[in-house]
Amino acid sequence: MNRTLALVYGAICYLIFFGTFLYSIGFLANFVVPKGIDSGAEASLPFAIVVNLGLLSVFALQHSVMARIGFKRWWTRFVPEPVERSTYTLLSSLAMILLFWGWQPMTGEVFRVDGEALRAVALGIFGVGVATVLYATCLIDHFDLFGLRQVVLYFRGKEYASKNFVTPAAYKHIRHPLYVGWFITFWATPDMTAGHLLMASVTTAYILVAIVFEERDLGELLGEDYKRYRARTPMFIPRARRRAKAEPRPQAA
Repeated sequence: MNRTLALVYGAICYLIFFGTFLYSIGFLANFVVPKGIDSGAEASLPFAIVVNLGLLSVFALQHSVMARIGFKRWWTRFVPEPVERSTYTLLSSLAMILLFWGWQPMTGEVFRVDGEALRAVALGIFGVGVATVLYATCLIDHFDLFGLRQVVLYFRGKEYASKNFVTPAAYKHIRHPLYVGWFITFWATPDMTAGHLLMASVTTAYILVAIVFEERDLGELLGEDYKRYRARTPMFIPRARRRAKAEPRPQAA
């Protein structure tokens, strides 16, 4: 594959991803974007549930199946390896764009936070979730995760090598800070509608199921290092550190 073409393709895929990510923030918060999770004409509830579950299923299947090691081994027989991750990123973005476009609002109120101060707190927690997602991707190499590092190395004529297994910062204390960020982002809202609840519930369930397959793949890829890490590190909630017991002082004779 032409190196310059691969670089341009990878850069475009990354920009589409980042634009989609930014739109997702506005979509969940019903802020700035032309269509939020609660905006638009409301159809019948059964129709909205069926359509929305279908859209979420498309994203979940694409995101999970294409992430599996076995699929990647088959897929790279047709897709050049330098742009494999960029293509995955592009297709994930397109699945999200389809979800935004086809989402059916379900505006029945589940709960509402009253008072400007409390609403600001809820939105602040939402912002913490978004920041946690970005922070976690940077800890594990943001540009590698979304395919840009691969095409840059290919353009420069350098061989790509996967990063060594490391557990920086938050990863020392929990195995999935990225997903913790997403949980916060999905659930922290001052206005929980039926549609928002459906998305938060389904995406949370999807993540919990996907983790099982992801950790199985990581164990296969990284071997004993990852298995030991998984055994000693909690999934989402850090363990409280126990103070070491003070050794008894020797008594004077």
